[in-house]
Amino acid sequence: MQEESLEDILSWVTGGNATWTLVLQVFLVVFAVVAANFLLRRILERLEARARQTATPWDDALISAARRPAMLLAWIVGLTFAVRIIHDSTAAAIFEFYEPAQMVGVIGCLTWFLLLFIRNVQEGLVARQIARGQPVDRTTVDAIGKLLRVSVLITAVLIGLQSLGFSVSGVLAFGGVGGIAVGFAARDLLANFFGGLMVYLDRPFAIGDWIRSPDRNIEGTVEEIGWRVTRIRTFDKRPLYVPNAVFTQIALENPSRMSHRRIYETIGVRYDDFAQIGGIVSDIKAMLQAHPEIAQDQTMIVNFNQYSGSSLDIMLYTFTKTTQWVRFHEIKQDVLLKIGEIIERHGAQVAFPTRTLHVPEGVRIDAGALAAMADPERGSAR
Repeated sequence: MQEESLEDILSWVTGGNATWTLVLQVFLVVFAVVAANFLLRRILERLEARARQTATPWDDALISAARRPAMLLAWIVGLTFAVRIIHDSTAAAIFEFYEPAQMVGVIGCLTWFLLLFIRNVQEGLVARQIARGQPVDRTTVDAIGKLLRVSVLITAVLIGLQSLGFSVSGVLAFGGVGGIAVGFAARDLLANFFGGLMVYLDRPFAIGDWIRSPDRNIEGTVEEIGWRVTRIRTFDKRPLYVPNAVFTQIALENPSRMSHRRIYETIGVRYDDFAQIGGIVSDIKAMLQAHPEIAQDQTMIVNFNQYSGSSLDIMLYTFTKTTQWVRFHEIKQDVLLKIGEIIERHGAQVAFPTRTLHVPEGVRIDAGALAAMADPERGSAR
């Protein structure tokens, strides 16, 4: 009754002209959509401002994700309602699309909202953990976010096909038969997909880790783990894109997860300083045991190791507490300098490659031959 009374009022306003009555109805619907969008934008802005003042990240993610899909949904509902009015008045076949269009539009807006909500929650949780100074497992967060987004998209496509009149069971059956052909045609793509899945499940590395492979020329910092490739930033700042299937076939080393760094050096002392070797070894070991940056709970070896070609070799094997690359080299430099001071304090010297020539006793040098060697012209004249 309300719709008929409104139509009667509009018909009275236009003087009974059916065309102008229809135009006025469509205009009022569009005007109502514009007004509803304006009010909806204002309401969501105020709700978003209040949500930012709360400690929980869920309301921020919800309202921020709902802004654009809600306004688009209002336009879709309003415009399809206007098209319905035109269709009911004209019975034109061209306007029969409004029902499936409205359904697809609603499903699309809901899907968009869910995708934005998942992304906002993902970013909000990571930012919250970082703000609290807590460790963040970005690899797991990204994996869960991607799985949720893929699930939402697949569900939305199936619901959309069902609402358009397609049989979902038939689509799934076709996918099962056609999946075999697709699998053969996209073996590499599927191998990379499952390789990425194994990376997420086994977690041999995470975003920000330094990795390297002794089998391949791969070394750098992991920047992104995708479904097909993983982006690694090499130490010369170039991006390296590695297919995920490679990680299922190679040995991979993750130095970022080391517990300590190792100092493994051989210190050579001259053979002339053989008498000081025992004292030097003892002082080096005492220095390492008193060093604040050397891990005392790890293996420590300081021993006279071997008679080398031109030196008496002392093996130094120990670990630092830090795993930071720059800090490690500072500690190693300090240890080596202190070892040099210990060697000098014992009156010894660090060896370097030398050769000693022993001349047998009783060997005489002919002065004339020596002069001839010094002056070849004189020697030839004689």
